[in-house]
Amino acid sequence: MRMIATEARDSGRIYIAGGASALIRGWREMTVDVDIKIVPENNRILRALPDVKERLNINIELASPADFVPPLPRWEERSPLIEQIDRVAFHHFDFYTQCLSKLERGHRKDLDDVASMVREKLVDPKKLLVLFREVESQLFRYPAIDPPTLRASVEAFALQ
Repeated sequence: MRMIATEARDSGRIYIAGGASALIRGWREMTVDVDIKIVPENNRILRALPDVKERLNINIELASPADFVPPLPRWEERSPLIEQIDRVAFHHFDFYTQCLSKLERGHRKDLDDVASMVREKLVDPKKLLVLFREVESQLFRYPAIDPPTLRASVEAFALQ
């Protein structure tokens, strides 16, 4: 985060998601890559990413849960601050939207992360169902998603 922040000349936010959030929260000891979303896009940071990747020997992906599922209403308000470094605020991407994305994908690691979110009270399963219903009509924008399957997953999750 510090290496990226030193490149910023303007204020902005970087949202961290997936395995990187799990690593920072202590749910995992390692991750395959670091998923980030830069708001607003910042050319200096984008140009610095290859050097950061090389120096730290990590894979950085410009990806967020919102690339795979509809972002849930008010996601930015629910994105907890990790750290403010100079002009850049680093946040976890909204855990509700991360949870929805992980339920959609359904991999074992994803489901373990979802269980950690619930255990740490970062996600309330019933609230996720309410938020999901607010965006369910937008699922057509995500052709990789099977809406009935995702709905069933979210409903089962809410009943736990």
